[in-house]
Amino acid sequence: MSQMTHYLKPGRFAARLNGTIGWLARRGISLAGSADLAVRGRKSGEWRRVPVNPMTFEDCRYLVSARGNSEWVRNMRAAGGGELRVGRRTRPFTAVEVPPAETPALLRAYLKRWGWEVKSYFGEITADSTDEELLAAAPRHPVFRITES
Repeated sequence: MSQMTHYLKPGRFAARLNGTIGWLARRGISLAGSADLAVRGRKSGEWRRVPVNPMTFEDCRYLVSARGNSEWVRNMRAAGGGELRVGRRTRPFTAVEVPPAETPALLRAYLKRWGWEVKSYFGEITADSTDEELLAAAPRHPVFRITES
């Protein structure tokens, strides 16, 4: 599987769990910093929702796709932004994809914070992996810098 097509589809249990986490975030309950991401579909133009873990790193906000080039990633590339929601607070944002060569430190920070939750999507890569290992994994895990509009 090429780096650009890498995607780990959620199983039945994970899909149900994601649905529950998104439902909770829309009602104001954020589990471990989760939020409900809404982004317009690149083909339908309809809003698509998925729970994500927004991360702050060196005064910037980021979204990391642990599963790879998922639907929300492809939609984000087309739309250039979306909305993050926790409860009644909806924050529109614009997004710029960070080149993989610039993401090892971001991936390390993400894995330090949420490695317990996403470790199965990163294989042997952990927060303690070398910079070279993180750089090799970077193309499989897109990262977006988000700026609230």
